[in-house]
Amino acid sequence: MRSPDQPGSYHRNSWRVAHIGPCPINRVPVSACMLRASRHALSGERFPDLIRLLSAEHFGPQRQFEVIPMPKNIYATPPGGLPAQSDVMTGRAVFTDAYAVIPSGVMRDIVTSMLPNWTGTRAWVLARPLSGFAETFAQLIVEVTPGGGSDAPEPDVDGEAVIFVLSGKIDVTHGGCTHAMTEGGYAYLPPGKSWTLKNDSDHPATFVWIRKRYAYVDGIDAPDAFFTNDGDVIPISMPDTNDAWATTRFVDPDDMRHDMHVNIVTFAPGGVIPFEETHVMEHGIYVLQGKASYKLNQDWVEVEAGDFMWLRAFCPQACYASGPGPFRYLLYKDVNRHANLTLA
Repeated sequence: MRSPDQPGSYHRNSWRVAHIGPCPINRVPVSACMLRASRHALSGERFPDLIRLLSAEHFGPQRQFEVIPMPKNIYATPPGGLPAQSDVMTGRAVFTDAYAVIPSGVMRDIVTSMLPNWTGTRAWVLARPLSGFAETFAQLIVEVTPGGGSDAPEPDVDGEAVIFVLSGKIDVTHGGCTHAMTEGGYAYLPPGKSWTLKNDSDHPATFVWIRKRYAYVDGIDAPDAFFTNDGDVIPISMPDTNDAWATTRFVDPDDMRHDMHVNIVTFAPGGVIPFEETHVMEHGIYVLQGKASYKLNQDWVEVEAGDFMWLRAFCPQACYASGPGPFRYLLYKDVNRHANLTLA
């Protein structure tokens, strides 16, 4: 067993915990018995506790493990600025009836928006409800300069939100508690509750902000707020993929309180979605890391870190991770509600 206290290990974002004994039966379906665990859980005296936890919850009495440091996660941010006048225009931006691709290269200064009740802030608005297209959500990338932020960020009383930090540090206050969020930080903020966001650091901060009008259901309460980090949530491999395709789920898929899921999907190099997914959920897909060839409706498009894909319901999709490193993206989808039987 490799100790997490070895020199040079503290800068690692996460650790891979590999079960090297026989694979268990009737346990959590983690392909090849692989788990990733938080660097916090693996530090100092908590390390033996983690091994006992994994043994009890995932692998039964078998306690043969190897702990392997993994590289730090990387999250792409918009380039801003303007291309040089001498640059050749070879953009990949496209908008169709079924999908849109907004490449990182078009996320420049002149397409940003200022937001009411925000200071020191600009936003790239990547998606908003469009009749006949994707109608359930808005998605922004927000950049806040030092000292900037908002005491009233959400204008819709029924608006819920997910915030995912790409770079820098922000402080989000909700329910009287202030939460410091750094790279990989994830917050769910429920409808009907006030919150604030500030950048009290010395450097700009950039985050993804996904907004949705919450769909209330009689007899089901709205979810509670929660705060976590990408590095603190164990990704679960999809069945029979040999760890080539995994999903980091921040909420229980069976929790009917949630009407949207915002997950992180990770493909190892060469990993695929081996069929054309065609379903009722809309998608906002922001590429955090790597590159891939993505099938959208009838077209194959090449995407890379910092690109955004916007899909209406029933747009066929598939993926081939064609780059040399992991391909990771933040995925929005609307879930757990009946389809409306009348058009707005």
